[in-house]
Amino acid sequence: MKKNICICILTLLFINLAIDAQIIGCTDPLANNYNTLASINDGSCTYRLTNTSPLASYPLDSTLLETSGLIFFENRLITHNDNDDIHLFYLDTGDGRVTYVDSMTQAINKEWEEISQDSAYVYIGDFGNNSNGNRTDLHILRILKSSLHTSTPTIDTIFFSYEDQTDFSPTGPNRTDFDCEAFIVSRDSIYLFTKQWIGKQSKIYALPKLPGTYTAAAKAIFNVNGLITGATFFEEKKLVVLCGYSNLLSPFSYLLYDYSGHEFYSGNKRRIDISLPFHQIEGIASADGLTYFMTNENFVQRPIVNSPQQLHKFDFSAFLSNYFTSNTTAISLFESDENWTIVPNLVDDFIHVQTTVNLQSKSYRVMDMNGIKILTGFFTNDQKTIELKKIPSGSYLLQIGEGRPQRFQYIRN
Repeated sequence: MKKNICICILTLLFINLAIDAQIIGCTDPLANNYNTLASINDGSCTYRLTNTSPLASYPLDSTLLETSGLIFFENRLITHNDNDDIHLFYLDTGDGRVTYVDSMTQAINKEWEEISQDSAYVYIGDFGNNSNGNRTDLHILRILKSSLHTSTPTIDTIFFSYEDQTDFSPTGPNRTDFDCEAFIVSRDSIYLFTKQWIGKQSKIYALPKLPGTYTAAAKAIFNVNGLITGATFFEEKKLVVLCGYSNLLSPFSYLLYDYSGHEFYSGNKRRIDISLPFHQIEGIASADGLTYFMTNENFVQRPIVNSPQQLHKFDFSAFLSNYFTSNTTAISLFESDENWTIVPNLVDDFIHVQTTVNLQSKSYRVMDMNGIKILTGFFTNDQKTIELKKIPSGSYLLQIGEGRPQRFQYIRN
């Protein structure tokens, strides 16, 4: 018995020393401020200004003047319009030709702005809100994949509102921060990336991906200095790639990678400007995370601008190959445990541990980003909350038992 106790004590001491020895910093070798000694990525990486041009550009059919979203499905791309068109258009990746058309019978297209997917469903976001910023019928259509290519696809609806939108007075065109044209689907949740016309930032909201009516919870915000219009997601690689454009229709992409859990803005945030002036880029998709496709709407402002609708192909391997092939400690340390996730609650200054596992008698500790212990304790009576009122605002690590630490952001009320 004494031998077992000694082993446990030595194990705990080793874990303490291992975490305390971690160096926090920029772990991306492609960054300006790469720290060769850092093993935990703190999201501080900065990058030189970078732009790229398409490998190829293909004209799109005249039926796709307002192409808005894009996914890769069945070895083809699927896009749609953001007007009243209820069709999905399948595109050949080699030349942009429309090879098939699906009709979403019984659906209505008020402002379809984005399309996403998981293993079983295709999701279409009818949440365009730039006319007056006062829509009260924001929703996402969920379409059973096995019912595609039939005359009666199976469609249900996820309704939502933004938790921090309290004023629904008409704003006038393009004068709201409660517009959205990008989202991704992950495990049991949908994550919206908003298009802020005033703030030029993008706020992340989360809501369940099951049919129902929900309040979308605000999670994080980042200054993208532009308008986000599309997103694609590689969950297993911890990579989100956004597309958008500036007020002057200068398109760009944001690479979000090596983040903690579902805190997509907590890791590397690299902007890649796209050398396609006066192009309203709207959709983005990829099959492998290295080669990307983007579409732009038709935009004509004679006699100066004439940008017809097109499909563009890009190679991002120069920016992401190193990350895909690396096996750094930073990635494994921040990989979410399958059994639990952190749910911050900034109203009552608690964090809640979301899990199906009984936590009774399990130890926990909250550490700063240098691995220094701030709070310690044990869960009792299947308690799943930890009070944070006595600590200052900032970034912290939570470790349960001997599991991997997860990072969270605390803003003190």
